Amino acid sequence: MDLRDTKNTTPEQRDDDLAPGGPPPPFRHARSYLHDGITVVEFRGALDLAVVPEVRVHTDAATARQGARVIVDLRPVEFLDCATLGLLCRARRRALERGGHLALVCVRPWHLRIFKAADLSDLFTLLTTVQDPFPRTR
Repeated sequence: MDLRDTKNTTPEQRDDDLAPGGPPPPFRHARSYLHDGITVVEFRGALDLAVVPEVRVHTDAATARQGARVIVDLRPVEFLDCATLGLLCRARRRALERGGHLALVCVRPWHLRIFKAADLSDLFTLLTTVQDPFPRTR
């Protein structure tokens, strides 16, 4: 079964973006694109242990280069579990280790409650839209 979902690609995702070193192709639960020089990884649907490997392809690609600036957009996420939280922490660590930064677009009240309950709300930079100014790295 092919998990790629090409009907939801955006103009930002041209075929040449998928060349080696570019964002991976979109899948059912994740897609990546560039917005003003920042890599945006959009998660969508129900995210649990079974789909983390699919989504990790996108977060690993986004955080692989030195000084990467990455936004993970959680707005389309309907469900997430602790495996997803672990993946986000891993992606943040990878970005920081390479002198980059990772921020989250997180506006749903239940998402925010999960981050607070897991004591992660102060760990991540939270944005309300992909268009929000990207924080300066410290």
